[in-house]
Amino acid sequence: MIIDCHGHMVPPPLLAEIKGRAAEFPSVHITEAGGFSFAGGKATRPVAPFLQNAQQRLDWMDKNGITHQVVGGWLDMFGYEIPASEGVAWSRLMNQHLKAAQAAQPRFVPLASVPLQDGAAAAEVLTEAMAMGFPGVMIGTQPKGVGGVLDDPSLDPFWEMADKTGAAVFIHPVFESGDNRVHDYGMANAVGRVTDTMIAVSRLIYSGHVLKYRGAKVICGIGGSGLPFILGRLRTNAALDAKLGDPEASLKAMWYDTILQDARALRFLADTVGADRLMLGSDYPFPIGDMAPRKVIAEAGFSAAETAAMETGIARALFRL
Repeated sequence: MIIDCHGHMVPPPLLAEIKGRAAEFPSVHITEAGGFSFAGGKATRPVAPFLQNAQQRLDWMDKNGITHQVVGGWLDMFGYEIPASEGVAWSRLMNQHLKAAQAAQPRFVPLASVPLQDGAAAAEVLTEAMAMGFPGVMIGTQPKGVGGVLDDPSLDPFWEMADKTGAAVFIHPVFESGDNRVHDYGMANAVGRVTDTMIAVSRLIYSGHVLKYRGAKVICGIGGSGLPFILGRLRTNAALDAKLGDPEASLKAMWYDTILQDARALRFLADTVGADRLMLGSDYPFPIGDMAPRKVIAEAGFSAAETAAMETGIARALFRL
């Protein structure tokens, strides 16, 4: 069993049902290009065919010797800007179709979506999702739209429920990082996703969330999104204020995918947080991801036992396979 811990999927029946139930979601607008606009905000990219094609995904998995893929939804569609009551129905609809995709093809392991614009509502949907057999959730870095923060006190009910249920919580950058400087040269993907995640997770570290809610299995995507490389600065800053959470202990309490595309960086990540915190990841089907994800693990020179843990054991336990 070789497990890719980081993929994305939009089941085609979900899109068909959304169009048929558009009147139930007045804050959601489907654009002519096939994307979405939430509460009158900036339109998303169109839903790409490669997010929907299950056979193409399976062929790629077979080519790379991957038996299971953990799949979240498409972050552009999470709709954190819409009213909470609408957001609950929106998340439930996505979860229903992600679970149906797993029933049709058990090689897919879905992560639920929750309405993160409201902590109590997110806790309610998380409880339902865990009862449905989801191993956890994928959440965006900016609840309530651009500028939202994951340590917002109103989200405490969500974090408490994630802690109580032992849910995997995969933190993933959102469509709009909030920094207009990254909209050239492809930097939204190359840099913006990293800085967005770095800021969001740094707040969870300093607020104490990572250690306070240790029952929640927090996963920081993009190989830690630069955080291990600035540990010294994080630690120095924490030393200036006794109220801040411990960066080193927090980094070692989280889990990470291997999507660094550089064996030297992956080795540094392992040396910093522990090889037992790393899981094979691809970000399939996005081109900025690693489309040959097992190669970087082999190039980094991990032992056979470490490689087996990264490719199988850690994700198998975390995602309850």
